[in-house]
Amino acid sequence: MRKQDIGFDYHRYHRLLTEAVDEDRRLALIDLLIAEKARDRLAAQRASDRAAMTAQTIAKVLGTGRN
Repeated sequence: MRKQDIGFDYHRYHRLLTEAVDEDRRLALIDLLIAEKARDRLAAQRASDRAAMTAQTIAKVLGTGRN
């Protein structure tokens, strides 16, 4: 069995799935999964942008110090 993703709350989603006994609850669960995945991707993008900005700043500082 493979390791679960750190951000993936298996027990919560399993509980929500067992409670999704009608169409409305199933659709709400699908919407929740989509929204949470989008939030995770946005957070990852922001972290990547911050890392790139930090690397660029460090490169500028190190480059300026050599001149």
